[in-house]
Order: sequence, then C-alpha cells, then structure tokens
Amino acid sequence: MPKLIATHEVDDVAHWLSSPKRAEVFASVAKDICTFVDPANPNRVGLSMEVADMAAFQAIMTSDAGAEAMKYDGVRPETLVVLVAS
Repeated sequence: MPKLIATHEVDDVAHWLSSPKRAEVFASVAKDICTFVDPANPNRVGLSMEVADMAAFQAIMTSDAGAEAMKYDGVRPETLVVLVAS
C-alpha cells in the first residue's frame, strides 16, 4: 500500500483542519490520514496517507466530488503537490 504526501496552500488553516470533507472523500481509498501545518508558511498544509488503490485515488482527485471538497476546504489547487513513497 503506497504512502503519499500531499502539500498545498489553503485560504483558512483552521477551517481546513476542522473540515469533515477529507474523511468523506478519501475514506474509500485511503487510511491513516494525518494533517500537517507548515509553521513557516501559515497557509501551507499537508497530508500523509496510505492509499490502497492509486487509480481510485487519482479518479477521486479528478472527480467533481474531489473538486467540490477542495473548494469547500479552501484548497488552492494550483499549489497541490503529491509525492509517492518509493
């Protein structure tokens, strides 16, 4: 099961941290989701997770539900970087 790290900027860190959307959207394909905040950049955040099915993860990331969750969470999509453990 690959581990991922995703970083991006958000409009409101407190809102992003308290959002239920992460669990709602990724629960079917990921487990052990942890959140991180960059102490040097107050709008940069990150997630780590274990993904059971990379194709399903990618499908969620490009779906309307994924886009709506990012919008709800205040994610700035142009800043998204996803890294996969090798």
